[in-house]
Amino acid sequence: MVQASSQVWSQQIIDDIHAKADLGRYRIRGFSTFQKVTHFDDLTFLSTGLTRFPLEGYKEKCSTQVTLGARYASEPLVLETPVYITGMSYGALSVSAKTALGKAASMVGSASCTGDGGMLPAEREASDKLIYQVLPSRYGFNPHHLLEAQAAEIVVGQGAKPGTGGMLMGVKVLDHIAESRDLPSGIDQRSPARHPDWLGPDDLAVKIEQIREATDGRIPVSVKLGACRVTDDVKLAAKAGADIVVVDSMLAGTGASGEALLDHSGIPTVPSIVMAREALRDMGLYGTVSLVASGGIRSGADMAKALALGADACAIGIGALVALNCNRDIPEADFESEVGVSAGQCHHCQTGKCPVGIATQDPELEKRLDSSEGADRVANFLNSMTMEAALLTRSLGKGDVRSLEPEDMVALTIEASAMARIPLVGTNKVFGWD
Repeated sequence: MVQASSQVWSQQIIDDIHAKADLGRYRIRGFSTFQKVTHFDDLTFLSTGLTRFPLEGYKEKCSTQVTLGARYASEPLVLETPVYITGMSYGALSVSAKTALGKAASMVGSASCTGDGGMLPAEREASDKLIYQVLPSRYGFNPHHLLEAQAAEIVVGQGAKPGTGGMLMGVKVLDHIAESRDLPSGIDQRSPARHPDWLGPDDLAVKIEQIREATDGRIPVSVKLGACRVTDDVKLAAKAGADIVVVDSMLAGTGASGEALLDHSGIPTVPSIVMAREALRDMGLYGTVSLVASGGIRSGADMAKALALGADACAIGIGALVALNCNRDIPEADFESEVGVSAGQCHHCQTGKCPVGIATQDPELEKRLDSSEGADRVANFLNSMTMEAALLTRSLGKGDVRSLEPEDMVALTIEASAMARIPLVGTNKVFGWD
C-alpha cells in the first residue's frame, strides 16, 4: 500500500528542523532562492506572421547597444549589449574569477561591477568599463578608485538579502581580504544593514550629489534596491536624483545569505520590472531614469523579455559564474568529497571550498580556474545572450532591442498575466487588472 505524504511536513522540512536543532541558529547558504515562482518561462513572444515583416538575420542588423544614465551624467555608460556583470566582491570570489569577469565584459563591450570590499586592481585593469559600488560597510572604499570608474552604484539593498548587510564567512576572510576590509583574519564579516552617513531618501539625495560633485558630474550614479516595496522605493530613488535604478529581485544570487531571506523575502523579477516601470511612468521619468533588472536572468530570451517589460538593461551574476564553470564537473574537482554534493547541485559558496576555484580564497582551489580561459567562456555566454535577444527581436519585425514592448508578449499562466500585466494566451484579458 502506498501511503500519502504530508505536504506541510515534507522530508525537506523535517531535515531543515533537524539541522537547525543541531546548529542553534538559522541556516546560511549561497546561490539563490529555492522557491518556485513565476518567471520569464511563463511569458512567450508573439513573433511575426502576416501582421509584420520579420527581419533577415543575415543582412538586416539588429542594434543591441544601450545607453544608461544619461539623465545627468556627461559621460553616460554605453554598452554594446544590454547586459553587464553585477557586483560580486573580491572575497566572495577569487582574484581569478573577478579578473575573468572583467575581461569577459570588456571583450563584448559591456561592464563589470566591484562589490563589497572595494576595487580589486586586477579587475580594474581587466575592465574597460567598471561600475564602482558604494555599500553600507564602506569596506575598501577609496574615493580615488571612484574617480577611475565609469559609473557609481549606491547599494541600498540586495535581492538575496534585502534589509540586511553583506555576509562573508571567516573561511574567506584571510589575510589579504581582512586587510582590505580592516577586519581580523578568520572572523565572519557581517556588513551593516544601512549606510553610516545617511538614513532616508532626503539624505540619499545629498549622497548622490556628493558623488556627482566628486566625479565632476561625469559618471552616472545608480541606486540598487532589493525588490520589496518596489513602487515607493523606485519613486524615492528617482526623486533623489538617481540616473539609474537597479531592481534586484528575490531570484538574485549571493555568496552567503540566511536561507530565511533567500526563500521568504522579496518579490520575483517579472513583477518588480513592471512595478518599477509604472513607478517611473507615474513620475514622468520613464525613459529618463534608466531601469536595470537583476535576478534570475539566465539567457538572451530572459533578457529580451525583461527589456520588453520595461527594463533598459539587465545585470547578471549566477549566469556568469555558471559560464565560468560553477557547478561543472571538471577533471580537477571532486564535488562529492569536497563539498558533499554532486556537480550541478552545489550551493556551498559560503564554505570557501568551491571545487572549481570561483567562490574561494584557497590558493590551491583557485588554481583550477584559468582567468583567460574563463573569460573566453563568459564572453561566449554573453555573446550568445546578445544573439538570442537579437534573434527574437528580428522575429518580431524589429531592428533594435530598445523597441521591445509588452504587447510583443502574452502570458502562459494566469499568475504571469497578473504579474506582467499582459494578456493570458488565447484571451484578451489581463488578469487582476481588467
